Amino acid sequence: MSSFHSAFLCILAIALPGALGGCAVAVIGGLAGAGATGYAVGQERGLTGGIDDFTIRQNVQEAWAQAQPSVPTDLGITVYEGRVLLTGNVPTPELKVTAEQAASRSEGVRAVYDEIEVGPGAGTWDGTKDAWITTRVRSDLVFDSDIRSLNYTIETANRSVYLIGSARTQAELERATSLARNIPGVRRVVSYVEVRPGAPSVAQPATPPPHAQASGVPEAAPAEPVEAHRL
Repeated sequence: MSSFHSAFLCILAIALPGALGGCAVAVIGGLAGAGATGYAVGQERGLTGGIDDFTIRQNVQEAWAQAQPSVPTDLGITVYEGRVLLTGNVPTPELKVTAEQAASRSEGVRAVYDEIEVGPGAGTWDGTKDAWITTRVRSDLVFDSDIRSLNYTIETANRSVYLIGSARTQAELERATSLARNIPGVRRVVSYVEVRPGAPSVAQPATPPPHAQASGVPEAAPAEPVEAHRL
């Protein structure tokens, strides 16, 4: 990695936390001024789509607060054009079902991708590693001229990288997932990226990348996403 690339990675981690994970519209809420607006306008969904997604995210949060039992507030909610990705950990299978059902019933939601895991939540160190992976993936996408990086939102949970957004071609999507898959420490890559025109596609490595085989990084079993197919 070049020194300029490394410096950009550090700046990106400090200056654009909203762009690195969670709902892409978090950049609008977390940053003030023209920079935030420019980020949303640069996406194919445009500024209006981002604002709608922010409202949907709030709707899901409100639904979780009203659910019985209430859903933990530290779960990840990533929204892109009404498609909602749920990540994080809950202590019981019942809470996982409650979170998914409440999100599905929220106004504006057109699809829910439930990637919530049942088990202990991630510790501080695990969260730091996830944040680093997200930052590195974002940086690699930004520096690849064949990928329109602003159309991808990235979420990392338990070293699983989730991509959601839109790609211009299948080749672009495959390139993006390949870059993410080869980041050190990544356990798996799941893509809920739409190829326009087309349906959501899920990208899972058919075989572990060479570095994973050499280092013993485990490969998780592919998740079964909603209305998606494996590449």
